[in-house]
Amino acid sequence: MRRLRMLPVSIAAHVVAALALLIIPLAAEVERPVPAPLARPEFLAAKAVPAPPAPSAVRTGEPARSSATAAPIAAGSGIPPDPPVQPSYVPPGVAVEGGVGGAGEVPGGVETVVTVPEPPPVAPPPPPRIVRVGGDIREPRKVVDVRPVYPPLAQAGRVEGTVVLEAVINERGTIERIKVLRSVPLLDAAAVDAVRQWRYTPTLLNGVPVGVLMTIYITFSVHD
Repeated sequence: MRRLRMLPVSIAAHVVAALALLIIPLAAEVERPVPAPLARPEFLAAKAVPAPPAPSAVRTGEPARSSATAAPIAAGSGIPPDPPVQPSYVPPGVAVEGGVGGAGEVPGGVETVVTVPEPPPVAPPPPPRIVRVGGDIREPRKVVDVRPVYPPLAQAGRVEGTVVLEAVINERGTIERIKVLRSVPLLDAAAVDAVRQWRYTPTLLNGVPVGVLMTIYITFSVHD
């Protein structure tokens, strides 16, 4: 029984030994492939830049040679000198003769004459267009007076009081604007209508007509 068990192992060992005898000679005869050479990079294949040639030795003691076609360095004769520079701007009222010179003189003995105009006189400021009555400004004299008409409704209701107005009298003495400063119901319109028809003498300030701002009081009273 033991021999039967060892029989497959013995057969396998003989097969492996036979295969080894066949494969080892074949493997020894096969040549290994030679690896291809690597491509040389382009930057390694670049040619080196040749060095610049050495400068030639400069000979001392020899004059420099000039080209026959070069322009002459010396200026030609017969060229007139540049004209004197004249001032490009002369302010109004300034006269300059013979150009600009030093210390009031110019070449050739001609003296520079400068005339400066006198400043214009300062005009007084214009008077204000509207002044308020008071102090040196007197109230203008009324030349046309119109009395207010008592409204019948206010008179029947015995409404009394004083309406205070602020009026602007223009340079001709005419009422230009009216504003109610203190109102009395049913009486304001009658007071404004009457004052609009008033006329005054023109008011003068330094000999110039001006407008006047003044306060006007209109009193309404019911008499029994």
